[in-house]
Amino acid sequence: MSARELVVLGTASQVPTRHRNHNGYLLRWDGEGILFDPGEGTQRQMLRAGVGAHDLDRICVTHFHGDHSLGLAGVIQRINLDRVPHEITAHYPRSGQRFFDRLRYATAYRETVRLTEVPVDADGVLATTPAYTLEARRLSHPVEAYGYRLVEPDGRRMLPDRLAAHGIEGPDVGRLQREGSLNGVSLEAVSEVRRGQRFAFVMDTRLCDGVHALAEGCDLLVIESTFLDEDERLAVEYGHLTAGQAARAARDAGVRHLVLTHFSQRYDDAEEFERQARTAGFEGELTVARDLLRVPVPKRR
Repeated sequence: MSARELVVLGTASQVPTRHRNHNGYLLRWDGEGILFDPGEGTQRQMLRAGVGAHDLDRICVTHFHGDHSLGLAGVIQRINLDRVPHEITAHYPRSGQRFFDRLRYATAYRETVRLTEVPVDADGVLATTPAYTLEARRLSHPVEAYGYRLVEPDGRRMLPDRLAAHGIEGPDVGRLQREGSLNGVSLEAVSEVRRGQRFAFVMDTRLCDGVHALAEGCDLLVIESTFLDEDERLAVEYGHLTAGQAARAARDAGVRHLVLTHFSQRYDDAEEFERQARTAGFEGELTVARDLLRVPVPKRR
């Protein structure tokens, strides 16, 4: 089975610390790699995590604050230096086009790779591939910001007992899957819907409709929890979430695995984020992210 996992490259908000790099997250989805919010130092973190430029197919930037985008210059130049043989697509808020341009051409280098810019300026679908649909939703932050959601198409799971009852076996199973029916037996009669997996990436934002829409039904949700609950006033003022707010949003959305990240440097005890998330009522699988951690997408139920 192809790998589906999150590789955490950095987890700090605003400024890096001795133990946390600026943001950076790579989603491996079968044979494709999507890099989210490459902050300063992402290129080196990729090296430490065993991630190469050839692993990247898309870059998704939620907004143009430095801790989410300053690594773009190095990553883009590395893509070209390594002569990645395939096209790479970049998504980012259209309102930040001038920032993307400056980062893309921050210094002189030789362009060898086709980098296609597909900026975001509204909620909706950004790309549709056989493996997933990529969507964006507006968030609530002092600068324009979007979260991203990846949805795998629903498939069908073959049911061996029903196949046997109809005498369908061997190559005929594949034929039935391709053609939709065989000798009067429909695909629906011998299979059931296999729900596609869902992933969402939610960074700097207050609670808003976009958070809930992105999180809905996710197998894996990566979400900022910059502040602890006692600092909720600061979270609202600066456009962020607390651990409890993020956990309640995940709970209400039916998230299976919650990954908290983007922590303020004011906190030393990472375990307190987990305690507050549990107190908020989230009962699913929970990870407090740390640099270079790998988080598998949960197996289908």
